[in-house]
Amino acid sequence: MRIKTLETAPDAYPFLPVTEWALLALLATLWGASYTFIRIGVTTIPPLTLMAARTLVAGMLLLAVLQLRGVRLPRDPANWRSFLLQGCFNSVLPFTLIAWAERSVDAGLAIILSSTSPIFIFLLSRRLGGAEKSSPLRLAGVGAGLAGICLIVGVEALGGLGHSLVAQLALVAAAVCYGCAAMYGRVFKDLDPMVPAAGSLLSGAALLLPASLAIDQPWTLVPAAESVVAVLALAVLSTALAFTIYFRLIHTLGPMSTAAQAYLRIPIGVGIGAMFLGERLSTTAWLGLACTIVGVTAMTLHTHRGCAFRRSRS
Repeated sequence: MRIKTLETAPDAYPFLPVTEWALLALLATLWGASYTFIRIGVTTIPPLTLMAARTLVAGMLLLAVLQLRGVRLPRDPANWRSFLLQGCFNSVLPFTLIAWAERSVDAGLAIILSSTSPIFIFLLSRRLGGAEKSSPLRLAGVGAGLAGICLIVGVEALGGLGHSLVAQLALVAAAVCYGCAAMYGRVFKDLDPMVPAAGSLLSGAALLLPASLAIDQPWTLVPAAESVVAVLALAVLSTALAFTIYFRLIHTLGPMSTAAQAYLRIPIGVGIGAMFLGERLSTTAWLGLACTIVGVTAMTLHTHRGCAFRRSRS
């Protein structure tokens, strides 16, 4: 089943932009909450095992939903090679890097460094000559989003730069992986969004599970109940549901506009952390929130205006 995009079927969904905005906000919420889930989970579960459980549970859940819907995963090697590559970029590498880094890096700084994927998508799209074109509006959106991140987390969070350098570089590497995943995700445009989500997660689990068994020996662990609940929430909400939404948005809004949720999830993630982890927001949080909203709007508005322009010429 192919999802019609704004570019290919503008008349099919007259209210699609509103729907996609709502899905973008939901995706930002689900991924913003993941930082809190990870922080709780890694207290008693090693990062590798945590991410193996996350991908396996999420992948099996999506596979079950697909079977209930009567949709089958493709069996050809070409699609599974693509699922494996997407799984490495979108789950295996970034999930493990972030979980490992959050053991030594403050949550605020972790969110800043791992949410810079739109910058790398912008650079990759220019380098590869993809569909995501640069424009003054998008450049302004990138700048406003970064400014909002810094204001929300506060100058005091940036004081951690230089400490735990390897962990900080790991978070930047995770953002690069997310950027590559968003660009590569367009190859699945002819598939139901839940199919590449399930395929990439199952492929990721096939890599992470053996590594977890060999290194962490999870049968020897005694995780706290809070960590187990955090893993389940991470798998069901921030992975299975989030990835389904993500692959839909990749080819209705495009990689750059979908990645703009990285800026929107900052205030959401910080707010959830304040509620459940006792972290306090800085006094500049509200101004930063305004900047992130402006940034997201600028980066996504380009897509919709471009569609309207193409419609007027057709």
